[in-house]
Amino acid sequence: MADPGRKNRRLNRPLLAGALVAAITAAALTPSSTTLALGNRPLLSPAGGLLGPAGGTAAAPEAMLAQTLIAIAGARFDVALAEIDKVLNQHPNFRLAHLIKGDLLMARTRPIGDIGAAPNAPSDRIADLRDEARARLVRHTHERPVNRIPRNLLQLTPDQRHVFVVDTSKYTLYVFENDNGTPRYIADYYTTIGRNGIEKLREGDKKTPLGVYHVTGNLPREQLNRTYGNLSALYGDGAFPINYPNEWDRRRGRNGHGIWLHGVPFDTYSRPPRASDGCVALTNEDLLAIAKHVQVGVTPVIIAEGIDWVDAGSAKATRESLQRTLDEWRRDWESRDTDRYLRHYSAEFTSGKQDLAAWARQKRSINAAKSWIKVGIDGVSMFLYPGNDDLAVVTFNQDYASSNVSNKMRKRQYWQRENGQWRIVHEGAA
Repeated sequence: MADPGRKNRRLNRPLLAGALVAAITAAALTPSSTTLALGNRPLLSPAGGLLGPAGGTAAAPEAMLAQTLIAIAGARFDVALAEIDKVLNQHPNFRLAHLIKGDLLMARTRPIGDIGAAPNAPSDRIADLRDEARARLVRHTHERPVNRIPRNLLQLTPDQRHVFVVDTSKYTLYVFENDNGTPRYIADYYTTIGRNGIEKLREGDKKTPLGVYHVTGNLPREQLNRTYGNLSALYGDGAFPINYPNEWDRRRGRNGHGIWLHGVPFDTYSRPPRASDGCVALTNEDLLAIAKHVQVGVTPVIIAEGIDWVDAGSAKATRESLQRTLDEWRRDWESRDTDRYLRHYSAEFTSGKQDLAAWARQKRSINAAKSWIKVGIDGVSMFLYPGNDDLAVVTFNQDYASSNVSNKMRKRQYWQRENGQWRIVHEGAA
């Protein structure tokens, strides 16, 4: 006599495979019905191995989750359970992995129509975990073009050993190393952003800002405990504050504070893709991995909605154009010809305290009292502003000397391309 339970298990398999794969990944099965694909890109190589980003080596936990889903798609449920158990053995507090395992076990006894099918499961939490599953699979399968870099990275200074680029659309933080002036990809990590999305405008809007920032501090776990007490658990193993709002944010009337790169509570491996109050959160394991690359006051953090990947040489023309204009600005300042100097400033210029008219009056007065001026510039970094290829953030060391005063400072300028010409729209101390 046939085993009714065995029949039920056979009937449940196609439903589970279709529901989980579609609900979690928005993926489709190839004609072979055993190869999971996202869009037109398979997760399996021709040899049957798991493909990671850009066909490279797959990294946990996305790789193990992908293996699980591939096994589900092929109705190999014992393999799927074994794969998800590998995830849980490494990360026993990984809530998404527990959810998928629960669905796999439940499918043995009854049909499963969606991920997180347990009765009476909190709908908001299940929705968050579904979103995390999708984000992690998209992260795992999207191609990071080999030998390409984000368009924003025009120039790093020799002392900037690394730069972080956050792609909010992919919930990913990329780490690039400064390889003799050329950014070189070394790693990327799943991240959580603000629960209300991006483009932070004001205090408490729970959005993540977009822009060019720098790490301004290091708050290790012990310091967080002393300062925030029980609340410190929200930040896990530590935090790295960044300088939001930056000069451009303030110019545009954006406010708020306390935007950090930080970890997650210790009772969970990771958080859903949109769950922070505006910060960029990583697993504690990943936070500690990027911590070794952080230089307080030096490391840039570019936060963008999507990345335009280009070959390293394509930034050359923009970089050289900016460098020529910067050199002209320096020489015109040295000339004490204030009109020549002021031609580099936009009609929209502000220093934060002075508009162009006030700036011009002050410079004319200062230059009239000098018999000579020398300006040295080095340590120049250049970044295109996210979402605006006609706005560049240029930071450098300035060594100013004149007939009656000398000083050194780290300066930051925002250059805007107007009718094909770069003009300064903001200038001040970095």
